[in-house]
Amino acid sequence: MVRPVISRRVGYKPEVSYFKPRGIPMFDLIEVCLTVDEREAIRLADLEGLSHEEGGQEMGVSRATFGRILRNARTTVADAIINGKAISVQGGHYEIVITERRFVCAACKHQWTEPPGTGRPKGCPLCASLEVDRLND
Repeated sequence: MVRPVISRRVGYKPEVSYFKPRGIPMFDLIEVCLTVDEREAIRLADLEGLSHEEGGQEMGVSRATFGRILRNARTTVADAIINGKAISVQGGHYEIVITERRFVCAACKHQWTEPPGTGRPKGCPLCASLEVDRLND
């Protein structure tokens, strides 16, 4: 019996969904597919710096599932970069759930929100402290 695939929560949907090596015509390229949920795993782990546990919570999957999604995504991206392939971002089992992220400064306790897809804040907007934590909702 095959287990059903749970929809993964995706908190950011950029307009760009295709990447290709510069200077190579499309008809000369091999294309690989990165699913939307795999792109989300890369965003959460590599851009926002979340752990597998935190990333899994954001996507509504277990830590182990998040790790598998991320490993597959990194393999696809590495194949494209190393072997000069185009990347098409499409498909997967996901639902778009866009929510603002909340942060707190450990130094001055200031709280603020950031839109999804912008990465971790560089510092507190009030006191410039680098000790910034994400609040879990």
